[in-house]
Amino acid sequence: MSFTLVIHGGAGNITPAIMNAEQEQQYTEGLKAALDAGYDVLKSNGTALDAVAASIAVMEDNPIFNAGRGSVFTKKGLNEMDAAIMDGSNLAAGAIAGVRHVKNPIMLAKEVMLHSGHVFLSGAGASDFARNQGIQMEPDSYFFNQSRYDQWVEIRDTDFTQLDHKGDNLKGSAVPNTGHKFGTVGAVACDMYGNIAGGTSTGGMTNKRFGRIGDSPVIGAGTYANNATCAISCTGHGEFFQRAVVAHDISCLMEYRGLSLQEACNVVIKDKLVKMGGEGGLIAVNAKGEYEFCFNSAGMYRGMRNSEVKEIVAYYGM
Repeated sequence: MSFTLVIHGGAGNITPAIMNAEQEQQYTEGLKAALDAGYDVLKSNGTALDAVAASIAVMEDNPIFNAGRGSVFTKKGLNEMDAAIMDGSNLAAGAIAGVRHVKNPIMLAKEVMLHSGHVFLSGAGASDFARNQGIQMEPDSYFFNQSRYDQWVEIRDTDFTQLDHKGDNLKGSAVPNTGHKFGTVGAVACDMYGNIAGGTSTGGMTNKRFGRIGDSPVIGAGTYANNATCAISCTGHGEFFQRAVVAHDISCLMEYRGLSLQEACNVVIKDKLVKMGGEGGLIAVNAKGEYEFCFNSAGMYRGMRNSEVKEIVAYYGM
């Protein structure tokens, strides 16, 4: 049986004009390392769920990505992380939001799915559950990153927030910051058993307030998986992805209207979302191992590797 693994590191204004050779190398190495981790699981007859978690955990450990160790700072100067994972074979899901000190939020989301009896945990309660389950925790110093901190300092005294995958600011443009491209991370996979899974992890927006939660941990918005249709991980302006229920909408177009994976992704990302004013993209796979990279932004950090040892690593528009 064949298998397919697809990953992303965020979508946004990613162009050759704002990427130098060193940055390209860093992202190439980061994406390849994530592909290696998930691929090793799949080629050893592992499950799509475990492959997704393995790939995302590698990106969470890499500070170039806005997830786990590389998470951005909130209005209060904290690192608060969100993540979700879903198993397409049985529609089981786990999600966490607003957690601190968790080294690998995707592993906590998986633990929520498998052992909590719930789907979605948040804040201090989610952190308490993590400790009870033996999830690895780290001090604030582990998550400190100078470039992330400097980005926050630029806007901390304003009402601006900065998307994790864009260089501009919401609610104004007082701090053009095109040198920073931060991204939500995600993975989807189809294993040798024909089962699919998807997961997403993020540090959210720089300078976010009031416990803001984006689409990444919201099942059906930023993350979804159903063997009958597809597995999806999204990246973009989370408020729009939640309002459009992007991931589940694509699944519904396939299930109820008979659209192909490519057709459904294009309808939602390149038509529906654009009309709403939303920017971003997604990765998707179905139970046949067919996959899609779909985005309406200038670029998306992305990669794919399958059982035929075909590999793709790319950043810019197609």
